[in-house]
Amino acid sequence: MDKIRWGIIGTGKIARTFAEAINGTDDAELYAVASRTAGKAEKFAAENGALKAYGSYRELAEDNCVDVVYIATPMASHYDDALLCIENGRNVLCEKSLSLNTEMTKEIIDRAKEKNVFLMEAMWMKCRPVYLKVLEWINTGKIGRPNFIKADFSNYIPYDKNDRLFRADCGGGALLDLGVYPLTFAHAIFGYPDEIISEAEISSDGVDINNTILLKYSDGRFVSADNGFRLQLSNNAMVSGTEGFITLGNWFHCTSEALLYDNNAQVTEKFICEPEINGYEYEIREVHECLRKGLKESALVPHEETIEIMKIMDECRKQWGLKFPQEN
Repeated sequence: MDKIRWGIIGTGKIARTFAEAINGTDDAELYAVASRTAGKAEKFAAENGALKAYGSYRELAEDNCVDVVYIATPMASHYDDALLCIENGRNVLCEKSLSLNTEMTKEIIDRAKEKNVFLMEAMWMKCRPVYLKVLEWINTGKIGRPNFIKADFSNYIPYDKNDRLFRADCGGGALLDLGVYPLTFAHAIFGYPDEIISEAEISSDGVDINNTILLKYSDGRFVSADNGFRLQLSNNAMVSGTEGFITLGNWFHCTSEALLYDNNAQVTEKFICEPEINGYEYEIREVHECLRKGLKESALVPHEETIEIMKIMDECRKQWGLKFPQEN
């Protein structure tokens, strides 16, 4: 592969941000975009430099010139859109959360393995240098044994019944859209919990608009996370250990700074890494490296971790008595 040719399914805000990262990456080409209407696809292509515009997702999935597809549709569409691309032999980078539940997630992953194509959940946080530096600090014992994690993701978003975030039929709610980040962060450090305790405020439209989650481990470690649309929090994260602690700045999932402290609360190391484009370039590079090596799965975002995080979210929704229409 000289340049890796990307196709994008979906033309919303995140698709535009991702297109910007593609266009700023030397060995990437924005080859095609697909929308449910030709007009939207053509407008997106003209504004973002895509060579081809398709008025249906199937047309893009069937284009053998597409090396990899980025799926940027609402959560509830990920299952069908990912399977459409996989069935047509396309490699896939699908926005988080990969699907609505564990069963659907496993189906997508299993089918990708059967079709021998690359599949990765687009958890951009796990590809960013600051996140990787934090894991390095932890894994090399800089804070001793990590015992506690606090990570929040709550943004004040005015209610809009037409916004996908508040629509159950779109897979809306705070858990799958925001809560997935603290849970992914915690899982990478502590693994799967022994006990999950959660509460949520459910809207009249049948989505969680606020939730609080506690993950407990049999050895005494625990994780606390608050997520939602009602309150604006600083959205930072902290990992505390026996010999110090680490903080990730506001908007921890995409922060440019992490600080390492000793047990006297003195900073001993600081890591700063500003994005070269907009932060999405790191997951693009990870996909490129995997494709060039012939890998079907990323070591940074492995399939099993995607499944286990979805299991945690399934248990939370079970505790809340919350199901999506597609599950009924």
